[in-house]
Amino acid sequence: MSAPNLLTYDPETLAPEAVAFLPRLSDADAAVRRIALIELADLEDPDALQPIVAALIHDDSATVRSEAARVLGAWEDPQIVEALCHALIDVDGQVREAAATSLSELKDPSSGAVLCAWVDRPEPFVKAAVLRALRELRVANAFAPALQALADDDPSVRIEAVGVLGWLKDARALAPLADLATSDSSAEIRRAAIGALGYAQGDDRAIPLALLQALRDPVWQVREEAATTLGKLRVASARDALIAALDDDYWQVRLRAARALGQLGDRAAAPPLVALLAHAISNLRKEAALALGELRDPSTAAALREASGDSDPEVRKAARIALQQLEPVTP
Repeated sequence: MSAPNLLTYDPETLAPEAVAFLPRLSDADAAVRRIALIELADLEDPDALQPIVAALIHDDSATVRSEAARVLGAWEDPQIVEALCHALIDVDGQVREAAATSLSELKDPSSGAVLCAWVDRPEPFVKAAVLRALRELRVANAFAPALQALADDDPSVRIEAVGVLGWLKDARALAPLADLATSDSSAEIRRAAIGALGYAQGDDRAIPLALLQALRDPVWQVREEAATTLGKLRVASARDALIAALDDDYWQVRLRAARALGQLGDRAAAPPLVALLAHAISNLRKEAALALGELRDPSTAAALREASGDSDPEVRKAARIALQQLEPVTP
């Protein structure tokens, strides 16, 4: 790192209020420099940002550089985004983390051009941070590098790539995401890929097949996400598999399966859902009642009336809602 007082800007271009901070920004004490950065940022003057950028790049103190990365997160400008990207390869981990956090808060899609120039860096941390920053910007140019990153050796990169593709909702990503949902070695990534499929659009047959396979995943969180996504997509062919999932070892999976069956609206699921009204876990009883309301099967009215007297107020409320949904079809 260079000396903390190395200037990469013309002080004469600064407003008088900002110039007043320059002696403190050159102070030998890093604590003084750090406080000066905070106060300079509080001016909220775009023309006063260059000394902060200079501190991020050149200050000898990691604490000061980290603070500079943090305060710069409040601004979106190509020069600032570039400086924050450069800070991702800082020698200090605290600085890298602060820069990654600031980049993740970007909202202007125009920042995507700078980010895309960094997404092919060899460092996994940089790739992951840049992909995370690109995610909510929905920049079309991020599609190709994100798709390529699905095959990255580092799981932190792969999971961020899944996030980018999920937000972009590009049908070209469906098949690769479906493959990842069943084949990735990381359960966290399999789960993320399944969730991304739920927000994608398209009718690729690989999606329901992958989700049905994921419903048998050895990790219950993956099965839970698969049940959720099958319900979102209303995959009619998943009915029997979801009914079977009502007997999963984990109640969280059972709950999502019950909800999904309600979303499918297939009355063949009514008997197992009625049976779930007697489960010891009240959350499951509640979800079963709500799902039965979605099915609107008159044959479930008696069971729902009984559930309306459940010991749990949330179950009683759900049963009453379901009975109201049955009214148009109940004689």
